[in-house]
This record gives sequence, structure tokens and C-alpha cells, in this order.
Amino acid sequence: MKVYPVVTLALMLCACARGPKTDSSSEPPRAPAVAVVRAAAADLSRDLELTAEFRAYQEVELHAKVAGYLKEILVDVGDHVKAGQLLATLEIPEMEDELRQATAGIRRSDAEVLRAKGDLARAEAAYAGVHSSYSRLAAVVKARPNLVAQQELDDALARDRSAEAQVAASKAAVTAAEQQVQVSQSGEERVKALSAYSRISAPFAGVITKRYADVGSMIQAGTASSSQALPVVRLSQIDRLRLVLPVPESVVSGVRVGMPLEVKVATLGRTVAGRVARFTGRLQTATRTMETEVDVNNPAGVIMPGMFATALLKLDRRKGALAVPVAAVSGHDSSPSVLVVDDNGKIERREVKLGIETPDKVEILSGLKPGEMVVVGGRGELREGQNVEPKLLGAS
Repeated sequence: MKVYPVVTLALMLCACARGPKTDSSSEPPRAPAVAVVRAAAADLSRDLELTAEFRAYQEVELHAKVAGYLKEILVDVGDHVKAGQLLATLEIPEMEDELRQATAGIRRSDAEVLRAKGDLARAEAAYAGVHSSYSRLAAVVKARPNLVAQQELDDALARDRSAEAQVAASKAAVTAAEQQVQVSQSGEERVKALSAYSRISAPFAGVITKRYADVGSMIQAGTASSSQALPVVRLSQIDRLRLVLPVPESVVSGVRVGMPLEVKVATLGRTVAGRVARFTGRLQTATRTMETEVDVNNPAGVIMPGMFATALLKLDRRKGALAVPVAAVSGHDSSPSVLVVDDNGKIERREVKLGIETPDKVEILSGLKPGEMVVVGGRGELREGQNVEPKLLGAS
């Protein structure tokens, strides 16, 4: 019986068992690869996109100052009018009577002045004669004291003073009559001023956007803004518009007059540049926003009040700011920090001070130098002092 093959197999197995062994634990662990970027200068801007509405630069509903019937209306919806252009006229018959009465009152007052002046002239003439007689009699008494009776002298003095008083009264009557003329003239001017309100004119250039009344309508006097009087037309200025932005509470402190922005009118496919013209300076309680206005020139009238637009408000701009990706920073609100890979390939945690933040980058004000490598991924698996193999993003 032959057993050589079995012995041969056993010898081969023993030889394999006595062969050299490899110890994997003797090799050093390989450093993990991490994605890094270098801190570098970049132009940053923090923008805010808001939906806004165009409004007419000026808009007013024109009322009548006095009540009357609409005699004629010269404009209709869509008409472009100039400042001072006549829009409508009212018919007010009773006001014409008041004007005639006021004119007659002036003529009557003028006649009273003439009569008072005539009375004054007669009083002055009478006074001149009486005063002359008294003066001669007084001169005689002075020259020859016993020639004229004292009673006669006293009577002459009384007549003189009475005539003088009559002159003063006549002068007062003239003054009163002249003042009455002024009162009558003021009354006439008032009626004329009210009569002028029967002609309704455009206070500024614009477009008639609504017509409320037709010929023959009874128009009540619009004596107060809260009255229910029927307006005649509504006038809107559209060659220049106000774009009203609802700026949220979180950024109102950064809004300044003159701040640049871009206005995109999607329905027209147009983008225009603008600047903040004014803002209210207070928040609306219901929406927690502040109304901010931008003046937009619209000479061709292609933008209509009520259209919506998107405004890109440029809140902050930094040129050449030291920046890193947003993903490289942790603890944005409390203690922001980054993980830096030093020249020896070790992780170092740095606290940094942040500036403005864009959707993809954030400004580093302190705590980091240009050119230093910061980790942008897998931060949770890394610890300070750990050796890593940096892989620069964007490098070939």
C-alpha cells in the first residue's frame, strides 16, 4: 500500500504553516482626507429681494368747493391733462345773484362815502365861520374888557366848540363809510373766489383714472375730507411713480436714503436702476415691515400704477473682503469658529469674527489670515490636533 501522496500533502501544509507571517498592526493608520479651501479676498454684497407695488406719484380725487349742478365735463377716463387745464364747470345761479348784490353793496358804500364827505365839508365851513366870529369877539374882549358882555362871549365859545365837534363827527362818518366800502369789497371778492370754484382745474399734470359724475349731476360741496360728497374725477400722476417696498424688521436699520437697488418688472421684461428716496421711519404693527419708497421715472407711461415688481435691495457691499464658504463656519449666532489645517496637516480650531454673509460666502473680520486652509466638509468627524490630508477644492 502506497502513502506517498498523503505524506507529501502533509509536508506541504507544515511548510506553509511555518512560513513568514505579516503583522498589519505594525503599519501606521492613514490620515483621513478632508476637503479644504483657502481663505481669499472676494467682493461681497448682501442683497435682499422684495416684491413691491407701483403707485402713482400723486393722486387726488377732485371735489367741488361749492355745491352746484355739473354744467359740463371736458375730460374722460384715460385723458392726459396739463397742470391748470379746465376739467369741468358747475352751474350755480344763486351765486350770480350774490355777486350782483355784493357789487350793489359796493356802489351803495361808495355813495355813503360821498355823502359823508359832503357833510364833512359843510361842517368844516360852518366851523370856520363860527370860529372866526368867536376869534374876533375874543380879540375885542382882550383889547377892551368891558365892551362885550361875558354871556355873549360864552355863547360864541359854545357855538365854536359845537361846530368843531360836528367836524369831528363828520370825519368819523367818512372813516366809517370808507371802512364799509372795504367790507363790501371783501364780500364781493369772497363771492368771486367762491364763483371761481365753479371751474374745476387740474392741480398737476397727469391722467384721468376715474370719472364719477356726468353732466347734470348734483355736486355737493366738498368742505371736508371725510364728507360723502361726490367727487368729479380722479387724477393720477404716472410720468413718475412710487415703488413701495415692505422692508422687514430685521434689515430696517440698514436702510439709507440714496441706497442703490435694481427694479425688475417681470411683466414688461425690464430692469431699471433706482435709489431709495424716502422711508417712513416706523414699522407697521400688523406686518412688522417699514414702507420704503423708490422714485421711478416713467415718461412713456408703460409702467402702470398697481403693477408688481421685484426690487433687489443692496444692503451691504465689501470689496476685497477676506471670505470663506458658509459651510466652513459653525456657530454663526453664538461663537463662530472654523477648522484650520496648518502646515503640518493638523486640525486647529479658530474662533472668528464674522462680517456680512451672502448665500454662499461669509466675511471674516478677524481670526483668520489670507491663504490659510479651512475645512468645508465632515467637520463633525474631526477633532482638534488630528492629522489630516487636505484636498484643496477646485485644484487639479
